[in-house]
Amino acid sequence: MPVPYPSIRQARFDDEETLGRLDRAAWSPLHSVQGRPREPHPPFFGDRCGPRDHLVAELGGTLVGYIRLGFPTPLASNAHVRQIQGLAVAEEARGAGVGRALLRAAQQEARRQGARRITLRVLGHNTPARALYASEGFVVEGVLPQEFLLDGEYVDDVLMGRALELPGPDGLTT
Repeated sequence: MPVPYPSIRQARFDDEETLGRLDRAAWSPLHSVQGRPREPHPPFFGDRCGPRDHLVAELGGTLVGYIRLGFPTPLASNAHVRQIQGLAVAEEARGAGVGRALLRAAQQEARRQGARRITLRVLGHNTPARALYASEGFVVEGVLPQEFLLDGEYVDDVLMGRALELPGPDGLTT
């Protein structure tokens, strides 16, 4: 039986509790530079990022993932760049194309917003995420060696990015 393809939509304020639980459940030293989340848990949405900055994935009506898309800096000189600032997929939904669908939707949304580039940061030891990003056209643009000390090990911070083809007047990307 084929696995259903996830549906992607803009996050809503009423997703906050579910997104917070998902984020905490998906926490791993493979991708997080912060310690394991502890109570009291802060709100998922905050002053710097809200529902407008998140796309969510659903499988069978259940929220199973999110991606956060934002500006890498507040500078007008790089307002043409968007940055993926978070991606999480529920354990039970991994391998179902959720991460890839979210990544593609984020690129489409960045294009819609007029971005010419999209970037992200990923820990050097996160081989599955790096492979996914590379398969979607992201390339390594820089490495900050031993940038983080995680569980007694020094880990590289890998900077990846790609150009975004913008839609032309006919709606096709160029």
